[in-house]
Amino acid sequence: MKTRIIVLAAAALAALSCGNRNGNTQAGPAGFGPQANVTPNVEVISATSKDVAQESSYSSTVEAFATNNIMPQAGGRIRKINAEVGDYVTKGQILAEMDRLQLEQLELQIQNDEIEYKRLKALYEEGGLSQSDFETAELGYKVRKTNYQNLLENTILRTPITGFVTARNFDQGDMFSMSAPLFTVQQVVPVKLLVGISESEYTKVKKGQSVAIKADALPGRSFTGKVERLYPTIDAATHTFRAEVHVANTDRVLRPGMYARVTVNYGNNHSIVVPDLCIVKQEGTGQRFVYLLKADNTVSYVPVTLGRHIGMEYEVLEGISEGDQVVYKGQAALKDGVKVVVLNK
Repeated sequence: MKTRIIVLAAAALAALSCGNRNGNTQAGPAGFGPQANVTPNVEVISATSKDVAQESSYSSTVEAFATNNIMPQAGGRIRKINAEVGDYVTKGQILAEMDRLQLEQLELQIQNDEIEYKRLKALYEEGGLSQSDFETAELGYKVRKTNYQNLLENTILRTPITGFVTARNFDQGDMFSMSAPLFTVQQVVPVKLLVGISESEYTKVKKGQSVAIKADALPGRSFTGKVERLYPTIDAATHTFRAEVHVANTDRVLRPGMYARVTVNYGNNHSIVVPDLCIVKQEGTGQRFVYLLKADNTVSYVPVTLGRHIGMEYEVLEGISEGDQVVYKGQAALKDGVKVVVLNK
């Protein structure tokens, strides 16, 4: 019985082979066996040319325009705290006061020195005091006034910039120990961004050039900045250089630490563009190519060099010309030189 089954199977295979040799080319189920004499259907579009903005986007972080760490020159008792974290303070505003004992003592001494100085000056003008003695007294008086002014600045602590208080490290009544600044104030009008730009664009970026900025924390908002400074060296590790961009930020919505994207426009190129559906990637190489329709309704495999991706289109730098008929539907069934049926011709 087993022998009979083997003989029948062999006979069936032989019959199938004979059928193939006699020209029976019908395909089996989809995806199995060849589909002979099937002409692929495609749709084509004409390559066009237009001005393409040469833009590049870079990630960066918003930074304060200036940061000041405010503290006295020497340790002492903190008498009064006048500002808190988050306060918006203006230049010259008093943030804290230290113990005033030394300041008050020196102030009394200055008052006495001023009286003595006026007396010696009058005596000198009348000829009752030598010039050298008067100049010595005058120098001592000026030195004590300078010391007083310095002590005043280190007792009554004022902010030298306008901005937000971003840190307060001591409380009222604490003994200031010089271990950390008493306050940190950051200026946010304007703000700045340090943008790392590819060295290939070094000659294209100019001081005063406008750039577009978007922050992830502020969806729907866009800002305009200006390149204020170009760093003169290239980073050997990243092959980038830094451009310092300033943003007016008059409404103070951009804050230090925000993640931002900076878009730089290097001008326009008049280039060939095609829909991104036309572009086919060659497996294993990363090479991009398109299929061009020829006059005899065959297609030609053409490698292309791509530029910018703008919306649903690609800029094509090399490979095709304006007016070329490019296949944008049906590429999966194509090979170089195959004849096609154009559905939208």
